[in-house]
Amino acid sequence: MKNEDIFSRYSRQIFIEEIGLEGQRKIRNAKVLVIGAGGLGSPVIQYLAAAGVGTLGVADFDEVELHNLNRQIIHNENSVGKSKVKSAAEFVKKLNHQVNFIGIEKKIDDENIEEIISQFDIIVDGSDNFKTRYLVNDVCVKLKKSLVYGSILGFSGQVAIFNYNGSKNLRDIFPDPPFDENLPDCDSLGVLGALPGIVGSMMANLALKMITDLPVQLNQITLIDTSNWKFQTVDF
Repeated sequence: MKNEDIFSRYSRQIFIEEIGLEGQRKIRNAKVLVIGAGGLGSPVIQYLAAAGVGTLGVADFDEVELHNLNRQIIHNENSVGKSKVKSAAEFVKKLNHQVNFIGIEKKIDDENIEEIISQFDIIVDGSDNFKTRYLVNDVCVKLKKSLVYGSILGFSGQVAIFNYNGSKNLRDIFPDPPFDENLPDCDSLGVLGALPGIVGSMMANLALKMITDLPVQLNQITLIDTSNWKFQTVDF
């Protein structure tokens, strides 16, 4: 792609004074890992690819199912039965062929997580269980990787930045995962399809601000209640 085409493609970002050409270069040089290509991962993948993130890793071991389609917007009816990573790769290629997509069709666990995370600068966690969230958090702390955190359920969500420029991490606000693995989740209580779009877009926005060295609020979690349309920030 010619330089003038690249400028035209990203011009609406470059025109932002705080980003400019230098910020777009930072985006192009960034290496971001998205854990999970589901409800939260879908809008994150979409917006990071659209923004021109140079290297975009996506880790997921699951396949697309019909009930995913109300919220996992990078997949479609033809994706059902296909691995989410392959479906995500096809989506990204059609949206922005310049992105170096790294597909990781593995379940994140104790054995492989350090090797996977070490390849990237920023980690965006869209996983859907406490075990993975805490494992990702702890390894990010160990490897000094910045982490964008999000969670959703029903009409509610949470977003935070952890371990960025010396900031606090997940265990500083929730020291231990819940003991009860049977706690409610999206499979049992559901989730309104647009909610992960809201939360995932916020996560992508935070990742892009971190990449371009724009100010972000640290040691703070944002609580999102779309039922009553309330957004609350809590310091920790």
